[in-house]
Amino acid sequence: MAKRDYYEVLSVTRTATEVEVTKAYRKLAMQHHPDRNVGDAEAEVRFKEVTEAYEVLRDPQKRAVYDRHGHAGLSGSGGSGQGVDLGDLFGDLLGNFFGGGGGGAGRRSRGGPRAGRDIQAVLDIDLVEAATGVTKPQTVPREEFCATCKGTGAKPGTKPATCKRCGGQGAVLLNQGFLSVQQTCRACEGRGQIITDPCGGCRGHGRVEARRTIDVEIPAGVDTGNRIRYAGEGDAGDPGAPRGDLEFVIRVRDHKFFHRDGHNLVCQWPVSFSQAALGGPIELTTLTGQKVIHELPRGSQTHEVFRVFGHGMPNPRGGRKGDLLVQVVVETPTNLSPEQEELLRKLAETTKTSVSGPRKGFFGKLKDLLGGDAPPTSDEKA
Repeated sequence: MAKRDYYEVLSVTRTATEVEVTKAYRKLAMQHHPDRNVGDAEAEVRFKEVTEAYEVLRDPQKRAVYDRHGHAGLSGSGGSGQGVDLGDLFGDLLGNFFGGGGGGAGRRSRGGPRAGRDIQAVLDIDLVEAATGVTKPQTVPREEFCATCKGTGAKPGTKPATCKRCGGQGAVLLNQGFLSVQQTCRACEGRGQIITDPCGGCRGHGRVEARRTIDVEIPAGVDTGNRIRYAGEGDAGDPGAPRGDLEFVIRVRDHKFFHRDGHNLVCQWPVSFSQAALGGPIELTTLTGQKVIHELPRGSQTHEVFRVFGHGMPNPRGGRKGDLLVQVVVETPTNLSPEQEELLRKLAETTKTSVSGPRKGFFGKLKDLLGGDAPPTSDEKA
């Protein structure tokens, strides 16, 4: 029998977040759990199918493989749901040798309360804010304890039942040939307890989604990909366990005039033909709006670069600021007055440069074409 699509199994979209996948799994797992459906073989099959789908979709790497290649891509990768998940098996084995440990999402001790999940969010700033530093309030969704059940997940007045699969230990012993190791109990997810009478406020989850606003202090000099972490500002964990962490990933928007090269800033600056030829002071405006006078060398050419020290990006780790690298762009004059055109022609004569004659208007060109029969211009009449 062909496997059903994992997203269909959990009734979630392909763009569902990890939180949405987990919520869908908890709801279906509670509905089809063998302890709540004693003797119902179909419920047991459904429970295994839901758990298999969750094991893949909660893991970013497995999910990426599944999205690209479907069930065939997971063959032999531990995502098939058959036998023992070797990733969990060896993770538990190493945990027993070295005292546990684990990632930031749902950390827990064996049979103990599970820590809250870490939250990651992207924070967009512009280049000026990156150069000066800024404090930006950010509102992020996170899980809080349910006010009705105080985070237990059980209906007020009731208590969770001891998990029958692991006997309340949160782990089961697996024998694989010569190996005998402990693995997290999948029935209770390591808690050692099963919610038999779920809280109506959170549907047995123990937590509800809320919104938290935090003032993020962004230091001067940050760049795209830099991270700012706030410990204990992530999702709530099980009662008695610590919260997860909140991490912001910085993304700096492009600037229309300046662009960044490490700690340096690069820009193009237009100068007139006479400024480029004669040199002299020019006034520059930096990224932060500061006016700087720079001495342009005589005979500057288009695309030549000069350096203005100390007017680049700050170094967030200390040390001197970067520099401003200015690329000269010489502007060719247009709409010359007769006097300006005459001066440029005299300059061309001194440098023995061949130039075209004065531009003729429409009537001048027509006169040349007709051999002098064109109507006179207003200047000729005068």
